[in-house]
Amino acid sequence: MATIDDVAKRAGVATSTVSYVLSGKRRISAATRAKVQAAVAELGYHPHAGARALASARTNVLALMVPLPLTPGTKALRPDIDVNVLMQFVAGIAPRARALGYDVLLVTDDDPSATERVWAGSTADAIIAMSVQAEDPRIEALSRARTPAILIGLPDDPHGLSCVDFDFESAGRLAIRHLAAHGHRRIAMVGPPSVTFERRMSFAERMVRGLSEQSAAAGAQFSIAPTAARRDAVATALAPVLDGPDRATALVVHHEAALPSVLDVLRERQLRLPQDISVIAVCPPSIAEQQAAPLSSIDVPAQSIGATAVEMAVAALRGEGAPETRLVRAELTDRASTSAPLA
Repeated sequence: MATIDDVAKRAGVATSTVSYVLSGKRRISAATRAKVQAAVAELGYHPHAGARALASARTNVLALMVPLPLTPGTKALRPDIDVNVLMQFVAGIAPRARALGYDVLLVTDDDPSATERVWAGSTADAIIAMSVQAEDPRIEALSRARTPAILIGLPDDPHGLSCVDFDFESAGRLAIRHLAAHGHRRIAMVGPPSVTFERRMSFAERMVRGLSEQSAAAGAQFSIAPTAARRDAVATALAPVLDGPDRATALVVHHEAALPSVLDVLRERQLRLPQDISVIAVCPPSIAEQQAAPLSSIDVPAQSIGATAVEMAVAALRGEGAPETRLVRAELTDRASTSAPLA
């Protein structure tokens, strides 16, 4: 069985350097870290977890808090929980953590007390919290934690914690500017279920704020059609938006799971894209491209945001930098699903 001395010899560095790379206690150059990690992989070296914890006071684990609340009285997730979207962030978090020498512990308990259990029990070196609410009950405990905490999301008051997220407010403004430039003055957002807004989920509030403020600046009517992803729910939510003389001429779909149902309803109503109605989707490019009619879209780079959260957590563990907020700029890809409204 390989020892830490074997790793040091293979990498051509001191044993202490190997220890620093594994524990993260000191900043090591990228080139040296790469040599050590390569030697670890080649030799199949696995430090004893107990000895590693005693020597470094580190677990080499990042706790990822992804609350998955159940619908009361059932074993089913609440309808506003889109696991596919959450997994897009995890797909960025897990490989980046592994590349930096950390495992990821998934914490799905939606009880705020779970936050304190994680850091008080020294379960992980740092915490990454997702599904952030505008007034998140976890933040006060995270701000008191003995371990660094990074939020994927932007609450009203971060309590001095670092945050990284997509700039949903600027995304909303960008969508309205694009549609208004085509002449649209009646615009609706197809959004997540009402419970998302009742829980004051940060991403949804910021998107609505950007859409509504830019609509007012453009002299456009703006409405919201919250819906579950089911086709019948989408049809019901869209009825008041699409019926009558003042029907919306453009939709911003900020509900990835509902997008196929939205397009089904439009087809059933014989509304052509973009001649009869314009659509902008807020979703990954692959989903926008794979629809029957490719959609203009604003991409939420979930994997990149997840990887950045890991890098911020590891930097905090190394004592680098001060608390900060990073918002990823919104960009729109035009795939010709928008045009001027019918006269």
